[in-house]
Amino acid sequence: MGGNNNRAILVFVGIGILAGFLASLIVGGGNLITYLISGVLGSFVGGYLFTALRINLGIRNDLGRQIVTSTVGAIIVVLLARLIAG
Repeated sequence: MGGNNNRAILVFVGIGILAGFLASLIVGGGNLITYLISGVLGSFVGGYLFTALRINLGIRNDLGRQIVTSTVGAIIVVLLARLIAG
């Protein structure tokens, strides 16, 4: 049981880092910690927005869909952080 939880956490962190990295390529800047934070927060933001707005990406691969959703959310998180920071 514990191995599955550890694997899920590692996959979640890996997707977060990848999504944060992809978002930084689109909107600029960052380092590994920034990638992780924006990507993990982006997972929640993207997931919430896509569900609330009933957006279906049409991607059948679960991992691919999660990466795209997290990346879109990470872009939103980075842009909002920049807007708030001034």
